[in-house]
Amino acid sequence: MKIELREIAIRDVVAGYTNNQEDGVVGYAGKLNIRPKYQREFVYRDRQRDSVIETVRRGFPLNVMYWVRNADDTYEVLDGQQRTISICEYVAGNFSLDFQYFHNLTDTEREQILDYRLMVYFCEGNDREKLDWFKTINIAGEKLTDQELRNAVYTGPWLTDAKRYFSRTGCPAYAIGSDYLNGSPIRQDYLETAIDWISWRTIEQYMSEHQHEPNAFELWSYFQNVITWTSTIFPNYRREMRGVAWGSLYNEFSSKGFDAEKLEAEIQVLMQDEDVTRKSGIYEYVLTRNEKYLNIRSFTDRMKREAYERQEGICTHCQGHFELSEMEADHITPWHAGGKTTSENCQMLCRGCNRVKSGK
Repeated sequence: MKIELREIAIRDVVAGYTNNQEDGVVGYAGKLNIRPKYQREFVYRDRQRDSVIETVRRGFPLNVMYWVRNADDTYEVLDGQQRTISICEYVAGNFSLDFQYFHNLTDTEREQILDYRLMVYFCEGNDREKLDWFKTINIAGEKLTDQELRNAVYTGPWLTDAKRYFSRTGCPAYAIGSDYLNGSPIRQDYLETAIDWISWRTIEQYMSEHQHEPNAFELWSYFQNVITWTSTIFPNYRREMRGVAWGSLYNEFSSKGFDAEKLEAEIQVLMQDEDVTRKSGIYEYVLTRNEKYLNIRSFTDRMKREAYERQEGICTHCQGHFELSEMEADHITPWHAGGKTTSENCQMLCRGCNRVKSGK
């Protein structure tokens, strides 16, 4: 990759600045694509955005940026998108700093900003070199998420369409699924989750297979089905439903019939069970019957000691004598049969007997 360092005045960068869904984000008299397909969305917080403007107004140096020169003499921002958009949005009057918009500044102050010169490396190379360089130089900046890195590698029409559904503030996926998902659309958490679900945790393979397809309708249709199925069998929404692996449950259980009223009645009981310490796991438990999702409350050291003394160190199964450190606590009546995590329901078994009993 060929690299050449130049100084570019802010007045040239903001010339013809546009930021909208139809035309994308462009500047430099329409010749600079500020957000090419492999770039992330704008993720700066207000504090970071304001810091860029303060740096410019004080005349301090910003970190160097990287532009890629295309064959048609246009350019793409390889690194520096967040800073460039911060500057352009401020000059466009879309936010203020210390209650001063750009148009509130004196002529001298506005000229100082417009004359400020950005240090830009102009790079030339093929697509693979651009992507490799993009991943390398972004390590030092706002850290890319795993999905943002995947987006950089598997850019194409499929990704462009998928981001329309999953990767923008107020996107369709947010509208129907925000109650069930963790993370942020613009940091690609929604897109990552949807692909993880549909691909059975083989995200890279799925993206590579669909990279050049014209649209992401299969993924969007699948996501809608997951949310519809979830809200149908669990119609009573609780905050514990956010972040559950709904796609995995849909993949395994959507073809099976469930009585929503019976599920809700069981959920109500489990939500009140103080032995269940992971309430969000209740939804997985009522479908899978695997107690690992519930994180059943453990016996305390005091309960274990009381049981050990009561048994005089004798394992109730093999009748052998063991030290306390060689034994494990066990529910006399199993939790799933109504047994509670209490002193009265605690017995000490040697490790071997406990593993045989629990099938470990």
